Amino acid sequence: MTTHQNQLEKYAALALKKGVNLQRDQGLLINAPVEAADLVRILTAKAYGMGAKNVHVEWSDEIVSYMKMKNAPLSVLENFPKWKVDALEGMVKDGYSLLTVYGPNPDLLKGVKPERISKANKASGEALTNYREYIMNDKVTWSIVAYPQESWAKKVFPDDSAENAQNKLWEQIFHITRVDQDDPVKAWEKHNETLRKAREFLNLKQYKRLHYTGPGTELTISLVEDHIWHGGSTTSENGIEFNPNMPTEEVFTMPHKYGVQGTVSSTKPLSYGGNLIENFSLTFENGKVVDYSAESGEETLKHLLESDDGAKRLGEVALVPNESPVSASGNIFFNTLYDENASCHLALGKAYPTNVKGGSRMSKEQMDQHGVNDSIVHEDFMMGSAELDIDGETKDGQFEPIFRKGTWAVDFE
Repeated sequence: MTTHQNQLEKYAALALKKGVNLQRDQGLLINAPVEAADLVRILTAKAYGMGAKNVHVEWSDEIVSYMKMKNAPLSVLENFPKWKVDALEGMVKDGYSLLTVYGPNPDLLKGVKPERISKANKASGEALTNYREYIMNDKVTWSIVAYPQESWAKKVFPDDSAENAQNKLWEQIFHITRVDQDDPVKAWEKHNETLRKAREFLNLKQYKRLHYTGPGTELTISLVEDHIWHGGSTTSENGIEFNPNMPTEEVFTMPHKYGVQGTVSSTKPLSYGGNLIENFSLTFENGKVVDYSAESGEETLKHLLESDDGAKRLGEVALVPNESPVSASGNIFFNTLYDENASCHLALGKAYPTNVKGGSRMSKEQMDQHGVNDSIVHEDFMMGSAELDIDGETKDGQFEPIFRKGTWAVDFE
């Protein structure tokens, strides 16, 4: 077996054991691009070997997706098919684990009118609301892993041939996800323990607000009462431990939807809807974006913010030390799964109900009263750097350093 094939086998095993933590007699839904067929076949074989009752693959193809977005009648883009909603909802209701193999071309839809992309995203977001509730409330186990499609690899390594670019990106993926270590599963258990200590420290503190200071950033974020920090592994409604993102270097919690004030500037490009938004800033008043600008992709940013009322508010605040393996690679990945794990970040849109005590059982009215944001979108953007300072404000008004120069200023031991 070649070294690459051996690493692929370890990667697939890690995704199934520590990612979704597939159980015997459970179904598995894999969302994947056709380019990742080699990995999907290994995943399928291993899943059946672990006792899966069924493996269903939802294939996608970049070129076909581009053709549809470019040429289909607007009426088609505005109407997400009910048969697909029924199929996806049926699988999560039956307790399927969800594994997404992810690595899209960041420039895929460049040249397609942003309003067409926006209408399609809105249609799918609204149609899949119930399906997404299973994911965001951890009613099922789910995980996302990367695959270096040629177009993505060439974006990261533009001076290399397609083959060399993919090989380089594979090396980065295997290193960052700890697959290149002797025992990746054990390495992830150790990593999860480190993140557990960070989140437990913050959960005990229950800071009232976080204050951010950095280049182009002066921002204050109130946290909801009884907020919960998560990070690393989490537990499903049925008590199964899993890792939603591989890689993951963050601990994250819930901002108050009405409690964000000031300006934040991005530090890495945001790939959204097949287009890149670069060097952008957002100004908040009472939790809502009231002004914004971007050096490129401003129209795409505008459509993101206009997705619905909740898209102009924050649903997540995440802390990531600047020395994370993703950051240490020195690469910009143009891919949120990776770039968000190189940098402190925030998310526009829907909050994870699990980030507040009792959130999964709250009605929409209770969520609003508690400051829990709701939206059809949830888009992470990177705003951390080696120059970012963060202070936590205690309930009695004291300020305590959390981050200094982009890294932890506290000792969790």
